[in-house]
Amino acid sequence: MFDTILIANRGEIACRVIRSARRLGVRAVAVYSEADAAARHVRMADAAVCIGPAAARESYLNIERIIAAAKEMGAQAIHPGYGFLSENEDFAQACAAAGLVFIGPPVAAIRAMGSKSAAKALMEKAGVPLVPGYHGDNQDATFLAGEAARIGWPVLIKASAGGGGKGMRIVRAAAEFADALASCRREAAASFGDDRVLVEKYLERPRHIEMQVFGDTQGNVVHLFERDCSVQRRHQKVIEEAPAPGMTAGRRAAMGKAAVDAAKAVGYVGAGTVEFIVAADGTFHFMEMNTRLQVEHPVTEMITGLDLVEWQLRVAAGEPLPLTQEQLSIRGHAIEARIYAEDPGKGFLPSTGRLVHLAPPAESLHVRVDAGVEEGDAITPHYDPMIAKLIVHGETRERACALMLQALAQYRVVGVANNVEFLSRLVACPAFAQADLDTGLIEREHDFLFASKAAPPREAWLAAALAELLREQAAADAAAQKDADPHSPWHRRDGWRVNLGVSRRLTFRCGETTRVVGVAYVGNAYRLELDGQSTLAGGEMLPGSQLRADFGGNRCAATVVVAGERRHVFLHGRCFVLAAVDPLYHAGEGGGAEGGLTAPMPGKVIALVARAGDKMEKGAPLLILEAMKMEHTICAPTAGTVKSFRYAVGEQVADGADLVDFEPAK
Repeated sequence: MFDTILIANRGEIACRVIRSARRLGVRAVAVYSEADAAARHVRMADAAVCIGPAAARESYLNIERIIAAAKEMGAQAIHPGYGFLSENEDFAQACAAAGLVFIGPPVAAIRAMGSKSAAKALMEKAGVPLVPGYHGDNQDATFLAGEAARIGWPVLIKASAGGGGKGMRIVRAAAEFADALASCRREAAASFGDDRVLVEKYLERPRHIEMQVFGDTQGNVVHLFERDCSVQRRHQKVIEEAPAPGMTAGRRAAMGKAAVDAAKAVGYVGAGTVEFIVAADGTFHFMEMNTRLQVEHPVTEMITGLDLVEWQLRVAAGEPLPLTQEQLSIRGHAIEARIYAEDPGKGFLPSTGRLVHLAPPAESLHVRVDAGVEEGDAITPHYDPMIAKLIVHGETRERACALMLQALAQYRVVGVANNVEFLSRLVACPAFAQADLDTGLIEREHDFLFASKAAPPREAWLAAALAELLREQAAADAAAQKDADPHSPWHRRDGWRVNLGVSRRLTFRCGETTRVVGVAYVGNAYRLELDGQSTLAGGEMLPGSQLRADFGGNRCAATVVVAGERRHVFLHGRCFVLAAVDPLYHAGEGGGAEGGLTAPMPGKVIALVARAGDKMEKGAPLLILEAMKMEHTICAPTAGTVKSFRYAVGEQVADGADLVDFEPAK
């Protein structure tokens, strides 16, 4: 086994590798960009080296600096994690040239599977079934359009060097092809440095099922069963589970054999994933092979009881696979949900900011949290906005779903938009609960998943008011302890007066709704009046902004987090954001340039679709912004005229920057 390894990655996968390395007694060295100087993976590592500025191309994608850091720190091997350089043959080659072990497959295997086109040609020779399509080298736009017409609409354009849903578009008609191709190429070049694409038949309502494979240097290859990754948004996985619902023993054996044959065809060593698209009739087709550990590997670990990172380290050190195919078995059912800083209601637009409050559910034998950030850390526009992966394991799929709903209800995130409530609705969705899965599930169940938010219940308004009062009292008590006369009545916040009691009004707003909570002090409790109903309330604030409340004899537990004027009330598995209204504050008029369209997040303008003077229909695209390696189209909010653009192609824009001067139609 190695003495020291360097982890050429960041975030939750770097933290994940560090945990396994530490358990095995292996020293783990982290690398970090200037933007990640205080990141969790840096804090966890035994040592850490700065490798450059925030931009990934100048840090996490800088091969020379990473190799130099490994040699400087005395590492014998480099773990690439996933993303960045994990499937880069030049990086694997550079490791070998420097005398470092690349904890991954041989260079030849990465090269063979690095191009989706070349990989499919190889798989065809190995007898692995393929989706009909064009996987050749001719990248002429007219030729590709002709191939798409030959294959038959709809088709899927995919980046040859791609993954993670980047550089991928569904095209349903010939008129859409040119724009979709151009967009794919831009995104592929930005994400992978390679704008080549392939074109395939798009299968309606398919499932995405992948097989985890593992090979060693002695020529042994096994599969560790399948994962169902059908639930996706923008071709990126949202929820994964293992085993795949409805999988028969015969189909599992056939897919497992195809996956092992694919791995053997390229002399595969280490952890890899063979991905299949599965038609409604159960026939499966090879899509691609990911020559690295996958984000969703924990569900495989949960059903097999194995540590796949440990397997990676042992195989890279020359050891044989720890188990044979016959010794591997499935136990129970596991589900993983990806917790992202993104706004599902705005097309899953990534969110940036500081994590003011972050409280995941408690880990146990059945609940696991793989996180790359902690409370106080920032989600920046430089990297993937993943907060954590939440994994649960139950005896059955039904039990695993129940555990996931329970764990999501306990997740608390404040400071960035996030998808926790969306994931709860997704797991509770009848189609998901009944395992009616396909890659279009989110779009198909749109009305259920994106239902209008319910108004806060009475308890949420009362909880916000009670928390406010208890915090005031705690602050007064703390100040009294520092005063020369801690028992002075001036420190009291219980409504004490010489002759009379006192009442107050606390005002909160949620969207367009405003509620006033009347407060009267009754001994050590409060009488709260809301909408004409009076409730005797008491309770206590606990660490982590937890509120234990008693409303008229009804006990409830909530979390009330203060962030500026906002009060994030977590109650009954929901989060209600209320704003505390200061009655002495009066907002001035105005509030932004009329007709201005603003950047939803920091990014770069990569295309102006319209021109100054153009008359646009509502929803027509105006410009394209690139952020976090994804394209975001800014559209006309209503019918009107483009007066001018404030930024040129290639210019960086800040969050909230005015992008377009737009004049609505009269």
